[in-house]
Amino acid sequence: MEKNRVAQRIRAFRKLKGYTQNELALKMGISISKLGSIERGSVKPDEKTIQLISETLNIDPAELKNQD
Repeated sequence: MEKNRVAQRIRAFRKLKGYTQNELALKMGISISKLGSIERGSVKPDEKTIQLISETLNIDPAELKNQD
């Protein structure tokens, strides 16, 4: 269930920051299919990817992992 929360948070923050999947993937230097898989929760992002997403969205990595 944790990866689904992380996936939901990534998608929510992406939308909040005004990025499409394509724009964010390009900015991160990854494929749109990889980002889509992460956001769907079918691929769990590793720490390096979490850090990259956080830096790109200008948020703290803990925001993506926060379990409330």
